[in-house]
Amino acid sequence: MRKVTESTVLFISVLKWFVLASVVGIIVGFSTAIFIHALNYSSNFTGRFSLYYLFLPLALFLSSLISKYLAPEAEGHGTEKVIEAVHKRSAKIKAAVIPVKLLTTIITLAFGGSAGKEGPCAQIGGGLSSVFAGILKFDSKDRKKLVVCGISAGFASVFGTPIAGAIFGIEVLFIGGIMYDILLPSFIAGVMSHQVSTALGVSYFYHTVEFVPEFSEIFFLKVLFSGIFIGLCSLLFIESMKYFKDISDRIKIWNPFKGLIGGAALVLIALVFSTDYLGLGLETIEASLVGTEISWLAFLIKIVTASITLSFGGSGGVVTPIFFVGSSFGNMYGQILGLDPSTFAAIGMVGLLAGCANTPIAASILAVELFGPKIAPYAAVASVTSFLMTGHRSIYPSQVYAFMKSSSIKGAVGKEVESAVTEFHLRKKGLITSVMRLFRKLFGR
Repeated sequence: MRKVTESTVLFISVLKWFVLASVVGIIVGFSTAIFIHALNYSSNFTGRFSLYYLFLPLALFLSSLISKYLAPEAEGHGTEKVIEAVHKRSAKIKAAVIPVKLLTTIITLAFGGSAGKEGPCAQIGGGLSSVFAGILKFDSKDRKKLVVCGISAGFASVFGTPIAGAIFGIEVLFIGGIMYDILLPSFIAGVMSHQVSTALGVSYFYHTVEFVPEFSEIFFLKVLFSGIFIGLCSLLFIESMKYFKDISDRIKIWNPFKGLIGGAALVLIALVFSTDYLGLGLETIEASLVGTEISWLAFLIKIVTASITLSFGGSGGVVTPIFFVGSSFGNMYGQILGLDPSTFAAIGMVGLLAGCANTPIAASILAVELFGPKIAPYAAVASVTSFLMTGHRSIYPSQVYAFMKSSSIKGAVGKEVESAVTEFHLRKKGLITSVMRLFRKLFGR
């Protein structure tokens, strides 16, 4: 009997995952197109009425109610739930999540909820991949691979960025680690889903940034400092999300009633400021990227509206709000320093994604796909700087540490962000308590 060679085994593996990833890409591309067209139709319909956002309390109430009784896993922003499923439940996602996530997100966004559309596509893609793996009776290892392909395909098809989508899927699960064993399937799934959704009429936004000055030490320093401030903005966004989630958890009432509270707060913000901070906010993102001067409060208000929406019953993603906050913050940074607002809006947009999601490589590639190659070196520097400045935090609490950015938290490798940060705070509180005891002993107080 002839011995099977290594090349034969690898060939069969490549062929196997080419077929499986292609099927996942086609399925996710098709589902994304259905979701995007349904979202556009519903948003256009409600947009006919000038006071459509007054129904936000009812919209968040219904979103929370549907999720609570039909698929609790569909609550909040979808990508986080998929990461949680991969790490905690062997990537098993219930089929009920798919229609529930689609419906609740459309309800939330159509009436002005401040959320994104990538999370639902990632969760729907992951859910479909999990169902597909169940039909084929795959083991947990292959199921995880397929679900990661679903994340990549969802990101790629919703933003029209197949390469960044593929890298995002394999980078977002672990902080500081890339799953190279899923690299090829992720690329295949991302490309296929993008092609399918494009063929089904989904259009995408691309904006080539023309103004990038010749390299100079001063300009490079300004880019570096933009990364530092973008990282601090990422930290603010993450902590704001956590803060409003804690407030929501402390309110001991029936969950759907929290939707009424959150919706009322969003209506009040819209009446005081503007409806610009509701919904996807694509108009403001585009205005930032063409260099229009944006209000200096824009990024702060959007952080608040997104945090309220996703903590009080709303359903959707978090990456589109990240794009809004990052582009408006970068635009403001450019205004303050007398630089081109368009260039720094683009840098801020991808830099904030790198900081919030801990995905600097995907963010750097995203800059090339969305804005062209000229801005790539500067966007990459700002993205990595933002990633480091954010520290050991994440917009996705279920991410697992593959390495530590500093030695401030020991022994956290292999742990989830949420549990490791809690342990860090407990140790810090313990240290402060010990210092205070020593102080009282020394000074008799």
